[in-house]
Amino acid sequence: MSNSTPSTANGNESKAFKGDRSPCVPSRVIHIRKVPIEVSEAEVVLLGVPFGKVTNLLMLKGKNQAFIEMASEEAAMTMVNYYTTATPHVRNQPVYIQYSNHRELKTDNLPNQGRAQAALQAVNAMHAGNMSLSGSASAPDSALLPGHSPVLRIIIENLFYPVSLEVLHQIFSKFGTVLKIITFTKNNQFQALLQYADPMNAHHAKVTLDGQNIYNACCTLRVEFSKLTSLNVKYNNDKSRDFTRLDLPSGDGQPTLEPTMTAAFGAPGIISSPYAGVAGFAPAIGLPQAAGLSMQTMPGALGPLTIPSSAVAGRMAIHGMAPTTLHSVLLVSNLNPDVSGVYGDVHRVKILFNKKENALVQMADATQAQLAMSHLNGQRLHGKVIRVTISKHHTVQLPREGQEDQGLTKDYSGSPLHRFKKPGSKNFQNIFPPSATLHLSNIPPSITDDILKDLFATSGYTVKAFKFFQKDRKMALIQLGSVEEAIQALIDLHNHDLGENHHLRVSFSKSTI
Repeated sequence: MSNSTPSTANGNESKAFKGDRSPCVPSRVIHIRKVPIEVSEAEVVLLGVPFGKVTNLLMLKGKNQAFIEMASEEAAMTMVNYYTTATPHVRNQPVYIQYSNHRELKTDNLPNQGRAQAALQAVNAMHAGNMSLSGSASAPDSALLPGHSPVLRIIIENLFYPVSLEVLHQIFSKFGTVLKIITFTKNNQFQALLQYADPMNAHHAKVTLDGQNIYNACCTLRVEFSKLTSLNVKYNNDKSRDFTRLDLPSGDGQPTLEPTMTAAFGAPGIISSPYAGVAGFAPAIGLPQAAGLSMQTMPGALGPLTIPSSAVAGRMAIHGMAPTTLHSVLLVSNLNPDVSGVYGDVHRVKILFNKKENALVQMADATQAQLAMSHLNGQRLHGKVIRVTISKHHTVQLPREGQEDQGLTKDYSGSPLHRFKKPGSKNFQNIFPPSATLHLSNIPPSITDDILKDLFATSGYTVKAFKFFQKDRKMALIQLGSVEEAIQALIDLHNHDLGENHHLRVSFSKSTI
């Protein structure tokens, strides 16, 4: 920051705000850079409101900078940590947040502070008014009436299509700053605990989202207040996330947040990276259309979840936000691309010339790419860990005529083996994570259980259990020795010729025998 800042800005210090470029010590005074000159005082104050009370403000419009003072150092730390993962935008311009070297703002003797103080009073009064809706306006900030916790308990019913932590973050961020999310399965139901910075955000999200479907006719949200008032997140991975703590480990056995994923999503594990405005902190997200299903949006912060017809190309536009496109190309290592076909239709594959264990895999759309990554990344095959991330490439280019390719690029766009080319296919409802139990289908009447068990056993797999479906002997379940075995068996035996013009269909099952 320029050293010509008025020295009266912080009392009698002659070096006011010098060295505010990269302070490391937390302070309740926050330095905001690159502030657009047309931004109002209230807009700057609103950057801090989700994290606690803002007690002072200094605008330096000529220098495109501002300082806000939070009521506590803890609130300032939460704010800085959060905006480290997602750069805030004001008037569609990114602004940059860091600690100031100063412990407090002294602005009593400065000119033109009337507007700043009026903005502070107005925003704080509005915030207090919101709090009064939950019956706590006259109570201290930390005192909440029962039933109005900042933590929500979310249950997903009719889970016919996977719902990831990132999808929950995208949906619930529309209503305020999401600090933490924990996902888990209980009583055979996918559930989540989600903590907002402000209990009023939780209140609005509950009222608006309870009973809504994430996708058409499935994945119904059941939202209620949790008895907890704070979440303790130990690991940042695909099951839990603390958006204020980038330093948390991923935990044993959990896929780590790789740099390539970070680059693809703009922040570790967050599909929505930029924030388009302070009101509601609405993220600019690119939720892909669910394959064969219709993803829906929230105009403003209300109304049913509906997708505009213009969003069928794998992106959607929420009111006031610039849409972001997700890519349909995956970068995979230690994985046979055939497995990706369980989660979508593989159109093209390019094995990398210098790293033959790596390949670019182009799926039919961004949703299918996201599904393949979320289910396969971190699994094991041939003793090696499978790595799947979103590639920076938009498409896998086919070699030009006469160009030497050594057979490394294949085009499968017209393959008869695609499982998802028919809109509304039942295959969309049978997408599950890798498991030791495989679902077999398209079995001809002459095939017995012994024939199928021998097929897997002679191929080198340990068959632990087998059963036909009682009502339909065209389908069966087979349980193998491990998930790793099941992944390899799917690669080897999917589309195996069983005779009578029947080819075996193999997929992962959510059931056990």
